[in-house]
Amino acid sequence: MSATPHELRLRVRYGETDQMGVVHHANYLAYFEEGRTRMMAALGCSYAALERRGVGLPVRRVELRYRAPAHYEEELLVRTRVTALRAASVTFEYELVRAEGGELVATGLTELACIDMTTTPRRVLPLPDELRELLAP
Repeated sequence: MSATPHELRLRVRYGETDQMGVVHHANYLAYFEEGRTRMMAALGCSYAALERRGVGLPVRRVELRYRAPAHYEEELLVRTRVTALRAASVTFEYELVRAEGGELVATGLTELACIDMTTTPRRVLPLPDELRELLAP
């Protein structure tokens, strides 16, 4: 859906790596999450504001494919775009590349459901219109 991805620069921190200086596999999901939340903030919608209104966006599906290792102190670009908007969910896709040279490090996607956080049990909720408008191309 989104033609131009949102880009976030980040630098690999020591605590995100293993003994060999390679980024631990679980940290790629944190990089994707940072890209997603920064994209939404840049569009004018913060997770915190949504949650204060009782709207939650839990991850219900994740895909991640490793292409090349990332290392301590490397600068990476997280490219995030919305690829699907459904009645009660949104899908984001990611590319993680080296800032220098552009080598592809990882790709992935997350699908987020929209829920009402004020109910127990939680109920599926249609995406709010204003969020849909922000995320649509």
